[in-house]
Amino acid sequence: MCRRSLAIREKALGPDNPDTASSLNSLAALLETKGDYVGAEPVLRRALAIREKHWGRHQTPRQPEQSGGAAEDQGDYEGAEPLLRRALAIREKTLGPTTQTPPPA
Repeated sequence: MCRRSLAIREKALGPDNPDTASSLNSLAALLETKGDYVGAEPVLRRALAIREKHWGRHQTPRQPEQSGGAAEDQGDYEGAEPLLRRALAIREKTLGPTTQTPPPA
């Protein structure tokens, strides 16, 4: 159903519409739930590209965070780090830096 929803949105709204990115996120979430991190990563990266094109590179922290998480799940720490750092920078710009020390693990 996720693939069908994506196809409908791509046809009706175009491949670069933010609603198409939402369908991509749904498909990626399903793939991750099934353990298909390799399949989910390019889907998340495509959604990220759409959102960045629509809202700007520094306006969408959630998407780089998801893409970074997918890369991390595959053991691609070098690929994950810049995405996760970008998400953190966006959140800090929006919310301000944290001044609390996290609890020990």
